[in-house]
Amino acid sequence: MTVQQAIDAIPRQEFVELSHHDNVHGHSIPPQKRVEQILNSIELKPNYRVLEIGTGSGYFTALISRMVDKVVALESCPSLARAAKQRFKKLGLDNITLKHRDGSLGCPEMSPFDLIIVSSPGVTARKILLSQLKREGYLLAVEEDEFHTSLLVKYHADDKGFKRVELGPLEQCFDTGSIMMDLGMIDDFALEKAKERARKEGKPLIDVLRKMVNVEEIDLYRNLAMQSEIEFRALDELIPIADPEFFGSFSRSFLDLLHLIPLYRTDKNMLVATYDPEVDTSDLQPLYSNLKIDKVLITPLDFRRLWGLLELCLQGEIKQLKNFSKAEQENEEQRLTSKKSEVEAHLIALLDALLMDAVSERASDIHIEQYDKRMRIRFRIDGELRDIEHYQLSPQEVRGLVNVIKIRSELNIAEKRLPQGGRSRMQVGAVSYDLRIQVQPSLHGESVVIRLLPQNENLLGIDDLGLAPLIASGYKRLLDNPAGLILVVGPTGSGKSTTLYAGLKLLANDGRRKVITAEDPVEYSIPNIQQTQIRPEIDFHFSDAMRSFVRQDPDVILVGEIRDNETAVEALRASQTGHVVLSTLHCNDATDALQRLYDLNVHPNSIASELLAVIAQRLAKRICPSCRQPAEPDPAILKELFPGGVPDNFRCFEGAGCTHCDGRGTKGRIGVMEYMQVNTDIRSAISQQQPILELRETALDSGLITMRDSALDHVIQGVIPLSELPRILPAERMAPEQRGHFGRQ
Repeated sequence: MTVQQAIDAIPRQEFVELSHHDNVHGHSIPPQKRVEQILNSIELKPNYRVLEIGTGSGYFTALISRMVDKVVALESCPSLARAAKQRFKKLGLDNITLKHRDGSLGCPEMSPFDLIIVSSPGVTARKILLSQLKREGYLLAVEEDEFHTSLLVKYHADDKGFKRVELGPLEQCFDTGSIMMDLGMIDDFALEKAKERARKEGKPLIDVLRKMVNVEEIDLYRNLAMQSEIEFRALDELIPIADPEFFGSFSRSFLDLLHLIPLYRTDKNMLVATYDPEVDTSDLQPLYSNLKIDKVLITPLDFRRLWGLLELCLQGEIKQLKNFSKAEQENEEQRLTSKKSEVEAHLIALLDALLMDAVSERASDIHIEQYDKRMRIRFRIDGELRDIEHYQLSPQEVRGLVNVIKIRSELNIAEKRLPQGGRSRMQVGAVSYDLRIQVQPSLHGESVVIRLLPQNENLLGIDDLGLAPLIASGYKRLLDNPAGLILVVGPTGSGKSTTLYAGLKLLANDGRRKVITAEDPVEYSIPNIQQTQIRPEIDFHFSDAMRSFVRQDPDVILVGEIRDNETAVEALRASQTGHVVLSTLHCNDATDALQRLYDLNVHPNSIASELLAVIAQRLAKRICPSCRQPAEPDPAILKELFPGGVPDNFRCFEGAGCTHCDGRGTKGRIGVMEYMQVNTDIRSAISQQQPILELRETALDSGLITMRDSALDHVIQGVIPLSELPRILPAERMAPEQRGHFGRQ
């Protein structure tokens, strides 16, 4: 069997060691390029008996076993030996004898061997091992030369004892992309996309890859360190040994280009920290030709924190780095710089106060805006932007605050010309918040919008949405259908996701059907629902998710948004193959959704056959129940609503303002829905691609519940104030629609 045939026969993924890092010594699986280099450097015959010392995870051993008659493997680590033995048994590799022992003395009881391979760097004795070889046998080992280069060395017996032959240096094979593929974090398609993006943007590959994987940063870097044979260190371990003066002797731009932080040097070696496993230290070697350069791997966040601490120490703001306590680190960590910017500590406290204020005010968004001679901070509360007057900042403080936000969301602090998007997290009591951050350049400086998404609050059920009984029962019945397409439509921020999640919650609690979602982004985690994050940066779009979902045997599929023809076609195709598909569109009302699908070049017959219903919605402010009182209606609004005269029994309410609503009279929001259930007449109109105005008349005749109907129900019941109607209804929809059965005259 050839080397390539052996590699094809042994599944590399079976040998990736993902156990706790304390139980793993060195790397768990050798890099593929190094494996190929070693195997191509030796001659293996089918009748060979081979001894391998330091089998590790067993991958190299398994490859050899496919090419020779017998392999004896020695491993000193009990956890690795047990795991390797289980893998050999699973793969049916019964020509391997694995022994848990120190390999320094070899295995004399099973000698002689045609080949001995020393994979463990701790085994340096050669004479004992050479004595266990056959007359024509040889020993293969990895050694280091005086320049600390890894060499592949061959020993064989001669008349004088034994002869040492250098076969050449081993390649530096710390390939981050291949390692992450081995760990199952990415596939080859994603890797190629990441490499292309890294080349275009001039970034290290690891910077692109780590944003693509949904893995805790510390776990990712610990695994990368283990696989790359680099030691992983935490910041607390490096602070006591870092030498600020040594760091200060280097050009900052030089170190920034290399992604290195020199920590200290001795007479024999130098230690540097990096967040890039593939970083090349050869540019440092000419400066210290007599020193061995060792690397430690740290997370990008710890890299920035350490760099900033060393800078602050050199500037005299920290007197002695070695005495810098953990508590002081926590206070200082957000003050650290990226490149040349320094952030004042009080701005960190300001951001925390701003976030806490937003949470206490139930704000969904924070807007930080810069103008010529002033700045403005506003919270979006119940859909309305409100100025927060007690934050008065100078232009310099605003710039500092923006820098703090960028650092916290891992954005480029030096980039001020282009929009940037990032995310962060915060914990308030028992509630965790996902922060979506968008930084936008403007005429007078950068503006920032922070969206706050509570992650572990209870999701609303359908009965909690405040829907009219007819709409609530209709929605529940739709979810019981065996197949079909359900659309929830409306503008951004109209509560579409909340309505869809309420339906998913009902399905999750039921437990009889499998539900899969594709979202961008995943806003809330729902127990018992399989949720998938769309990743456009690696060309994983809604349409790609839909194509893969149908092979997962789901009953219900949620696709976050239909944005293009491909996604629309895949959604309809999924409903045709026996799935209930829920999705959203950005449009104004239920019948506009049909025009939007036509614009996406979807065939009308496909829409007609699969569409079950369209729910259009807006959010209106609720009257505070603690201070609700009867109100005198606005005559101008009444004239629009009832051009033929106001009904005698009409009534409305308002909030007087109290401590529960901070004097506003409203607290929270509720959905105002338009509900169109598709029947035979509507299907026929869709198939004929009737103009939207004619289609709306058909829908009204077929029982369309308009948004005006829903809004007036809420007004009469005292749920929303009359003043909300002009805000959520366009002028042409304020009056009753002529063909509607539900319009109020």
